[in-house]
Amino acid sequence: MAVNISNCDGFQWDDGNIDKNWQKHKVKNIECEEAFFNQPLMVGDDHKHSIAEKRYFVLGQTDVGRKLFIAFTIRKKIIRVISARTMTKKEKRKYYEKT
Repeated sequence: MAVNISNCDGFQWDDGNIDKNWQKHKVKNIECEEAFFNQPLMVGDDHKHSIAEKRYFVLGQTDVGRKLFIAFTIRKKIIRVISARTMTKKEKRKYYEKT
């Protein structure tokens, strides 16, 4: 079962993740945050990468409609984005089928 992100109080951006998604995938931090608040939104468990801590994923879209895949964890009710990138074709199909 997926996590309820409505209980979260915000986002954590620190030296470890502040520029990573922009450098790797040209995704801005504000785009990541927008995707959590726009509909449709798909949230799921990331069982494959939940080794050291519980991880989740979001399939969502920015305010201008950019479709993003975001891997994240929650620490003390704060969302910490691990990775963000444009959705693949397969993810887009899944996103549209479930929403």
